[in-house]
Amino acid sequence: MGKIGHYVKFRTQEGQRDALVKILLHAAELAQDAAGCELYIVNTTPDADDVVWVTEIWSDAAAHAASLSAPGASELIGQALPLLAGPPERIDLHPAGGIGLHT
Repeated sequence: MGKIGHYVKFRTQEGQRDALVKILLHAAELAQDAAGCELYIVNTTPDADDVVWVTEIWSDAAAHAASLSAPGASELIGQALPLLAGPPERIDLHPAGGIGLHT
């Protein structure tokens, strides 16, 4: 089993992007201590006031799954859900290499 990655697109309710960014940055702080988290970046784009992207890389699928049940994770998910305008869109990746990726 190899590394996995995701691009996750969150579309927020109008005016809620910054609130979601704050929650996801808190999730990034928790991910720093999560076994297997190699990258967790919260992104916004200048042309979409209601979209937040998360870029993440994990050592394997089990590490990612475990992070979702880590202390504090369910609370953050509960805070984020009311801010969303629909379900997140996720693109699954198999990281192959590049700058910043340790293979």
